[in-house]
Amino acid sequence: MDAKPDATIATPSTIDDLEGILNYYNFINARYPSASEVSSDDYYLTATDWSTLADAPRNYYIWQKYDNIGGDYTAPYSTIEYTNVVLDALSKISTSDISRKNIVQGSALFIRASNHYALAQLFAKAYDKNTSNTDMGIVIRLTSDIAVKPVRSSIAETYSSILSDLQRSVLLLPASPSQKFRPSKPAAYGMLARVYLSMSDYKNAALYADSALSLYNKLINYNSVSTTATIPFAQFNDEVIYDARTSAPAALSSSKAKIDTILYASYTVNDLRKTILFKKNTNGSYAFKGNYTGQNNASLFTGIATNELFLIRAETAIRNANVTVALQAINSLLITRYKQGTYTPYTNTDPTQLLAFILQERRKDLLFRTLRWTDLRRLNQDVNYSKTLSRNLNGTIYTLVPGSERYVFEIDRNAVNISGLIQNP
Repeated sequence: MDAKPDATIATPSTIDDLEGILNYYNFINARYPSASEVSSDDYYLTATDWSTLADAPRNYYIWQKYDNIGGDYTAPYSTIEYTNVVLDALSKISTSDISRKNIVQGSALFIRASNHYALAQLFAKAYDKNTSNTDMGIVIRLTSDIAVKPVRSSIAETYSSILSDLQRSVLLLPASPSQKFRPSKPAAYGMLARVYLSMSDYKNAALYADSALSLYNKLINYNSVSTTATIPFAQFNDEVIYDARTSAPAALSSSKAKIDTILYASYTVNDLRKTILFKKNTNGSYAFKGNYTGQNNASLFTGIATNELFLIRAETAIRNANVTVALQAINSLLITRYKQGTYTPYTNTDPTQLLAFILQERRKDLLFRTLRWTDLRRLNQDVNYSKTLSRNLNGTIYTLVPGSERYVFEIDRNAVNISGLIQNP
């Protein structure tokens, strides 16, 4: 946060330079943090596999205080610095192609907001409108000037900045991107829906999910996907709106991360996800293979996809007392997940039972996307859906209770030591 990540981006002078920065996939699309997934509850590790991990994921897994964060903190801020270089330079660059300039600005705003949001899921409390003005947020970086000292904002200021960047980007981005690793209007609408859902603002989450799906709403019929393929989904597949990823640590590799047994058992025999998303290990456990990155678990998909938006539409509809839309959304998704002719549409109109069903399907369809941690944090604010997590390592039980300070990661020690930031408890 105290230096430009690369000297070559210090003085961009043309619109080509700025587009080149934003097209640098490894630094723009592939630097989302993964610590939250290591701490989530969709998988478990054996004591032997856990003992082989580096210090950081070993501590994340059992929810211990740990401040030698490194890349999970610095990488997103490095990407944010790239976007700030672009935005600061854009006003000084002359071009007659206003549309091209708008796309560059909108893309930089979208990417900056997405990375600030990812950081907020780790290093700040879950959003609570009652305490957002006093809860400590993250450092919001809106300039590439390294002389501007980083200072932590409030939660309210953090989310206000994220939403502002995304709302501005919507006005500038194209309805359809030239490539799916580039931002677009449906991507910005989708990210707005994700952010508002994390804030439990169901009215706005519904509006933006609908806006995204009005522009792009393709779903993959899982009957067309190989159940035996090692990597069943291609990068940029039909459900992907915006492609982004995180480099997963060893804890989440398919050779170590074993799917929670109760979660796996929740998939019925005719549910194609049971064979497409998972592979059976030699010891009878199961590993995840349904990554939308087109790769194995060396990287995890963190972008925007239509299945997430259908699930947001379903959840927000029932929370907004619109049972008809909720049923339409969840059934539209699930009919694509079951063997042809075997899916019986869900018809229970009881709001409590329907919401529970939708939340269960959300978990079952969005594994290993760094979304589960945010869901746990927001659902912990409702006693009906709060959950105590536990790990068992050779008989030693570790627990994470709702509202625990360990739902907020410590800030990287170097950032604290160099910049004097207030550390999390």
